[in-house]
Amino acid sequence: MPDIKHFDPDAALEAVVRLFWERGVAATGIQDVVDRTGVSRSSLYATFGGKQDLYLAALRRYVEQWSRPAFARLAEDPRGLPAVTGFFTELIRLRCDGPYARWGCLVANAHTGPSSADPDVRQLLEDHHALLVGALRTVLRTAAARGQLTPGTDPDAGAELLALLAYGVNLRSRTGADPAALEATVTAALAPYAR
Repeated sequence: MPDIKHFDPDAALEAVVRLFWERGVAATGIQDVVDRTGVSRSSLYATFGGKQDLYLAALRRYVEQWSRPAFARLAEDPRGLPAVTGFFTELIRLRCDGPYARWGCLVANAHTGPSSADPDVRQLLEDHHALLVGALRTVLRTAAARGQLTPGTDPDAGAELLALLAYGVNLRSRTGADPAALEATVTAALAPYAR
């Protein structure tokens, strides 16, 4: 007889993503997951595995729903440096205003948590970083082709630096940083790039 689910695994995972994103994995117990999803422990374990498996599934979903589309939009933006500015403006807006304000980024938060030592989580973090750097590298190369970068600017090193800036925005926004201060920091960081 086939196993019949009495809950929607997709909806449950979406709730778990938001729970881990908002509270962090270390501060979230399995009872919190049960309370948020309304799904019993045994059903959660049977569907997703243990808490670490559930966390990894949540991270993967976050990357697919949030990170990958944002990075693709950035890489495909033909404007060059204005695309980078737009990326950071939107990042600051999302992190400082609206329903996800002060949640930071689930992936950036994972870098600082104890689960980052797990090899599967570590691999996901490395893959995510490569996607972010790749998108920034692409848009900086577009900027170079458009004559927007100062001479001698290295798009590879610049992409790594801007990725670190994105992580910083995510982490600082989680602690309630002032959006105007974050915007000023981004403006200062981008100033040396602009011709």
